[in-house]
Amino acid sequence: MKLRSTTAAAALFLAAGLGIASAQTVVVTPEQETVIREYVQTHSVASVEVPDVEITVGATLPETVELHTIDNPEIKYSYVVVDGRTVLVEPETRKVVHVIE
Repeated sequence: MKLRSTTAAAALFLAAGLGIASAQTVVVTPEQETVIREYVQTHSVASVEVPDVEITVGATLPETVELHTIDNPEIKYSYVVVDGRTVLVEPETRKVVHVIE
């Protein structure tokens, strides 16, 4: 009985971990990336530096970094330009979800 409980608990934690991992995956279609690129080019914002943060998917940007909204209902992320790269950010958590080189 104890083994069955342990196995069930392990399966539950594994399933929860897989759910969290898949929730972090953001797919930006080529069409969305084109819309974002064009938006950023026409609404120029200054490129910023973010010291002490490696700009990779999953990194959290500090509150001092100003996020910009994209005026398109299909795109729910904000953006910032860091070192010439467009960085998509989940505004609620400030986590980087996609980087456009």
